[in-house]
Amino acid sequence: MVTRRQFQAGLMAAPALLALRARAEAQTTLDVAIIGAGAAGLVAAHRAREKGLTTRIFEARTRVGGRVYTDETLGPGFEAGAFYIHFAERNPWRGIAEAQGVALVNDDTLSGGFNVFRDGRPIPPEERGRRRGAFGRLSDAVDAEGAGADFSFAEAAQRLAPDLFEAAQSLTLLSLGEEPENVSVRDYQQLDSGDDLVVPSGYGHILARHAQGLDIALATPVSAIDTSGAAVRLTTPGGEVLARTVVLTVPIGVLQAGAIRFTPALPPATLAAINGLGMGALTKVALKFEGTRFGLNPWAQFFDQGTTTDKGPPDDLVNFEFWPFDRDLVVAMFGGNFARGLVAAGEAAAVEAILARLTRILGEDTRKAFRAGRLAGWSADPFALGGYSIAKPGQAAARTVLEAPIQGRLWLAGEANAGIASMTAGGAAIAGRRAVDDAAQWLASGGRTGNGG
Repeated sequence: MVTRRQFQAGLMAAPALLALRARAEAQTTLDVAIIGAGAAGLVAAHRAREKGLTTRIFEARTRVGGRVYTDETLGPGFEAGAFYIHFAERNPWRGIAEAQGVALVNDDTLSGGFNVFRDGRPIPPEERGRRRGAFGRLSDAVDAEGAGADFSFAEAAQRLAPDLFEAAQSLTLLSLGEEPENVSVRDYQQLDSGDDLVVPSGYGHILARHAQGLDIALATPVSAIDTSGAAVRLTTPGGEVLARTVVLTVPIGVLQAGAIRFTPALPPATLAAINGLGMGALTKVALKFEGTRFGLNPWAQFFDQGTTTDKGPPDDLVNFEFWPFDRDLVVAMFGGNFARGLVAAGEAAAVEAILARLTRILGEDTRKAFRAGRLAGWSADPFALGGYSIAKPGQAAARTVLEAPIQGRLWLAGEANAGIASMTAGGAAIAGRRAVDDAAQWLASGGRTGNGG
């Protein structure tokens, strides 16, 4: 039986327990919770630490780096994702690499020859020259249209230069991993340019080293974000996490798939911008060989157009790069619906299909030297669902919309909303740093002013 004194003591204890819980929550609430340990998340975490903010990264994978990953499962490594440090003059990863003492090489110095094939046979030299000139003509035709227009690469070729559809197709499939009818011309044109550097020791290793010393929870996907209360609540397999602000760096494809539940729902403008982007399917297959290099130099490239049909130019374009960094690998790159189909078929089928394409060019001795293959198929990766973001025709402004804070305390940051640096690991780093700067300003103001709203 509860006595009156015990009952009164309970009443008095209740506020004390609530106060104790509130103090405990305040003590364990992160200043900045970062979701994703890729290029954006790692740089964001370093920036938060520089500003004296408590932070933790929550990463769904069992490794860091995201789509910057040096795959060494075949022995010699290859870049399964990002390969270049683009616009190196302004790319944060250049400075990070140099601080680590990592050697970098200018891509302009890597050349081993180039040839173009159709149905496994070399095309005539005059046709190869015409193809090379077509890219410049397509760009000139688009530029002449004026700054206000935004349409797909396919439409640009059809309306402005009908004989250049193959150039548009080659550009979008092998540079962006997407069909030309799905890519905004204006978005592509506004991207940054400059020197491209490559990393012989592995781009992914730079990110792995940069993660050292950071508070990172691996294998910890965030399934829900609730910004309705005094603190943001994140749902993870290990329980609920509280944070004052959140920097969300997951790929656009993951957001489009609804992998994270938002309370309240994302604003209509944010949803429209997310849906205004797509995810290209730039895909790689690495083939390991032993005993011969088929008389080809490192960095030689074979561009294979595939089989021509009566329906028009083939969309199963494949670019083979031989012996990168003098390793016994041939790395094939391809994109679009052809890539999605191969990735969906699985690694064994994809490796066999690409090996068959190379064998058709080099002959049956190719199979005798072949040892193993590896598929890097980001379109089927549940934590990426694509290679990198592509603005759909008419949606060139979507990236800018995604820079705005959401519900006052949530920032999106990654290669999808990095302005002129979008679609690159360098751009992701810039976006991550910017988001933390905005969050820090919001926190310093007590959440009342600044970019957080």
